Amino acid sequence: MPRDFLKGTKDQYDVVVIGSGLGGLTAANVLARAGHAVLLLEQHYKLGGLATWFKRPSGQIFDISLHGFPVGMIKSCRRYWTAEIADRIVQLKHIRFDNPMFSLTTAYTRDDFTRLMTERFGIAPATVQAFFDTARGMNFYDDQATTTGQLFERFFPGRQDVVRLLMEPIVYANGSTLEDPAITYGIVFSNFMSKGVFIFEGGTDHLIRLMQDELVRNGADVRIRCDVERIVVERGRVAGVQVNGRTIKCRAVVSNANLKSTILDLVGPQHFDHRFVDDAREVRLNNSSTQVYMALREGDLIEESTGDLLFSSTAREFRTDLLLSRDITSRTFSFYYPRTRPGTSPRCFVVSSTNARYEDWTGLTPEDYDQSKRDLIETTLAALERYVPNCRQRIVHAEAATPVTFQHYTKHVAGASFGTKFEGLAVSRSLPEQVGGLYHAGSVGIIMSGWLGAINYGVIVANSVDGQLTKREP
Repeated sequence: MPRDFLKGTKDQYDVVVIGSGLGGLTAANVLARAGHAVLLLEQHYKLGGLATWFKRPSGQIFDISLHGFPVGMIKSCRRYWTAEIADRIVQLKHIRFDNPMFSLTTAYTRDDFTRLMTERFGIAPATVQAFFDTARGMNFYDDQATTTGQLFERFFPGRQDVVRLLMEPIVYANGSTLEDPAITYGIVFSNFMSKGVFIFEGGTDHLIRLMQDELVRNGADVRIRCDVERIVVERGRVAGVQVNGRTIKCRAVVSNANLKSTILDLVGPQHFDHRFVDDAREVRLNNSSTQVYMALREGDLIEESTGDLLFSSTAREFRTDLLLSRDITSRTFSFYYPRTRPGTSPRCFVVSSTNARYEDWTGLTPEDYDQSKRDLIETTLAALERYVPNCRQRIVHAEAATPVTFQHYTKHVAGASFGTKFEGLAVSRSLPEQVGGLYHAGSVGIIMSGWLGAINYGVIVANSVDGQLTKREP
């Protein structure tokens, strides 16, 4: 008889949170800490969404999520989670670029980039300062007509090498392109430039375990393997959710699922204005990813000067469309040294990430799909050989994930790694105006994606829900 993963749950809660990405986890924690009865439902057997990990029988532990984030993560975790989590956030000091235009290592801070751009790339100091000040001054209410490409052309006309330096890591971080609104670049870039790139020391598994412990301490009811089938709407308001064959009543729902599937599948278009449904259908999904996970033998260590993050490319020019091609020319290598997981056996891991299109991987025959994954691993090993000599002989485990993999495990539409494009933010924020008590805290608008963006958006949404729940009825 199948196990009842809802055993012991109540028939009614104040809030049901659907999905346990960092936005959903944080919204649940903020609301539980405020004293609301919160039920968190995750369809997978682990919490975390894309902030997750997997283990292999021989002892390897691989982090899946793209793991670098700005220094603001420390403040957000200390305020909305725990000091223990915040104290484990450490800086990555060796961010490396290697491409036909230039090869360099940087701390990825404003001071270091200013030095590089003036001394190495010959840009006038006044121009560099004006660019940084412009990017730093951007906010959600700015003009959205100016694209990132136009922003670069304004300050660095014809300098594709400078554009590559400034843009390549942000494409990797959130899937943005030169055609996206400039504010989506400026806000994220400035956040990183503040102090550099940071990670959580101890591994994603430890982070999620600490978050789960905090949720439970605050009284949240956390359940896995609970796949919500429908959000129940009655007389224009949220009334509950249907999950694993049961209906659980609630006053509010926070969906951490994909924005489009929340509106069109979990709720249904019949509950929204026609114009709103049209706007939701027009929201563009962001791209997906491929990853190759590689483990070296225990005790076989990579020299740390190789870098923490390595943006490697063989493409002679920088074009965001090339970053999505099945003919891969650009990869981002994340190097996990023993210090990444203190207290474990001394071992190095490498994860190669590339942006990808779901349509390039779906629809293949099983044979072609398996062969494509093998080709992905082989070409990645060939690219890594340049930085980790004899890597084929030293790597004892390698496997690949594709957009189809991400779609299968997360149920993200088309395996989208970064949610939606910028227009998704307005649709996400206006959900409660369409259906009372319905909120969304998934990745939208590029800015509200990545670990820090997801946590902060979860806080914003939780505060809106708290305001609704505590408002006195007329």
